[in-house]
Amino acid sequence: MSAARVIDGRELQPPEPLELALTALDVLPDGDELILLLYCQPHPLYQALRRNGFLWEEIAQPDGSFEIHIRKAA
Repeated sequence: MSAARVIDGRELQPPEPLELALTALDVLPDGDELILLLYCQPHPLYQALRRNGFLWEEIAQPDGSFEIHIRKAA
């Protein structure tokens, strides 16, 4: 059964949300998901995800924030 870890980076100052996400992804178990909540699109994070074989889905929220679901590629 997969689990999700949520990092709410909406009130954090850069680069803290990026650093927290990368640290969490280093230890993310296979099958689990990291959900990152932000007020902006994290383009530097997307570059790191591409390089390291992660998949993600970005969901725009009605309040203008973004919910990014990140998993390891199979």
